[in-house]
Amino acid sequence: MHPVLLKIGSVTIYSYGVMVAVGFALATVLIYRRAPKFNLNREKCVDLAITILISGIVGARLLFVLLNLRFYAANPLEIIMLSKGGLVWYGGFIAGLVAMLIYVRINALSFWSVVDLVAPYVALAQGFGRIGCFLNGCCYGVTVAPGFPLGVVFPPESDPRLPTQLISAALLFLIFAILVIWQNRRRFIGEIFLAYCMLYSAKRFVIEFFRGDNPRLFLSLTMSQIISAVIFIAAVAVFALKARRWKNATTISK
Repeated sequence: MHPVLLKIGSVTIYSYGVMVAVGFALATVLIYRRAPKFNLNREKCVDLAITILISGIVGARLLFVLLNLRFYAANPLEIIMLSKGGLVWYGGFIAGLVAMLIYVRINALSFWSVVDLVAPYVALAQGFGRIGCFLNGCCYGVTVAPGFPLGVVFPPESDPRLPTQLISAALLFLIFAILVIWQNRRRFIGEIFLAYCMLYSAKRFVIEFFRGDNPRLFLSLTMSQIISAVIFIAAVAVFALKARRWKNATTISK
């Protein structure tokens, strides 16, 4: 693996941080360009993206620390060592969503329009983040037989493992493509965001079966799978409700 991308004197540039930065920058540029089509102010959307990034990183790290509390209680300085990995996406998702709710309320923006705009580019940024995980050597998959075509050895492990990071990245880029196309065919507000919630949670639920670094908590499910199931069910329910309202409104207007 290549956790360190470049080292100049005392300055160390980590591959994970670079990939996260690339994903965020690209997502922000695309959001900026797309904002007017959702009747949203470009500058406010950029500020919102920065707010989501900062709160998301804090939330993702906090949930990881809570899930590994015994280790971090004994090694408190490790909490700020983000270069070693250790972020749980759903912690970032929840924190980012709360920050977004506060931001759109303060700036009098439409919440559903904002999340419909942002959703595809969140998946895009996640994809780059997963490539960063691969380079960092974290979030790896289960062990596979020696000689398995996709097997990768992640130090300090000695057995080849499934590169679930790259599989996740590919699926996230696919979700991004689907949602960008879907944006142009949006029927009701909230449709794109809810579709993202369904697609991502389904992807995460399945991929967790092939992860080799997450503990099983309940019914042989990981914490991420439990959260994925809750989000998927909630998103399906809200999507069905909004779709029904849109259909009824369309019927009446005819």
